[in-house]
Amino acid sequence: MAWILHIDTALSRAIVGLSKDGQPVTELFNERQHDHAAFVQPAVQQVLEKAGIALHDLAAVGVTAGPGSYTGLRVGMASAKGICYALDIPLLTASTLEVMAAAAITYVPGYDVYCPMIDARRSEVYTAQYDIGGREIQKPQALILAGNSFEQELIRGKVLFTGNGAVKWKEMINPSANAFFEQADYNGAQLAANFLNSFKNKEFCDLAYTDPLYLKDFHFTTNKNKA
Repeated sequence: MAWILHIDTALSRAIVGLSKDGQPVTELFNERQHDHAAFVQPAVQQVLEKAGIALHDLAAVGVTAGPGSYTGLRVGMASAKGICYALDIPLLTASTLEVMAAAAITYVPGYDVYCPMIDARRSEVYTAQYDIGGREIQKPQALILAGNSFEQELIRGKVLFTGNGAVKWKEMINPSANAFFEQADYNGAQLAANFLNSFKNKEFCDLAYTDPLYLKDFHFTTNKNKA
C-alpha cells in the first residue's frame, strides 16, 4: 500500500493532496497564488489528519517540477524535498505540462495532438505536445507565439490547445478549422496516476541535485524611481 503526498504550486491554483495506490483520497486547493508558500505546510497537516495517517506512513512525495511560476516552483520543490529528507523517502516529480495534457485527454478525448500552454507573459508561453496516448511528441519549451505558430501541426490534424496560455493564443492564431480550445484543469486524479507510475518504476529524484524546470532564466527587476 503506497501513500503518496502531492504538492503542486506551479500555477495560480495550488494543490496539496494524498493518494493511496494511485487513487486520490483527499486534496485541498488554494486559488491565491501569492499565498502558496503559507498554504502548503498547513495543508499537508490537514490532508494527513483527514486521511487518518501520519507523516511516517508516506511512501513518497510527488511535486510538479515545472514549468510554471518561478516562485511557486521553488516553494513546492523546497517543501517536497524537506519532507523527503526528514523521512528518508523518495522524491517524485511530474511535468506540469504532462499532467495538463493528461487532464485534457481524459476530459476532452479525440484529438490528434494535445498542446497545453502556460502563460509566460507578453507573447510567450511554456508549451509541449502530446499524442492521444499521453506520449510526448514535442518536448517542453518556452515559445514566443506568432500567428502561424503550429502551422504544420494544424495541417496534419486536429490540435487541442489548453491552459491559460491558450487564451492569448486564441486571439493571435491565424484561422484554422483544426484548432480547438478547451479548459481542462488537472487535479489529484492526474497527479496520483503520474506519481504512482514513477513510484512503481523507481523513478526517484536526487534530493541534492533536482531543481525545478524553469525553461528560461528569471530576471529580477528594480524600481528605477525608488530613491
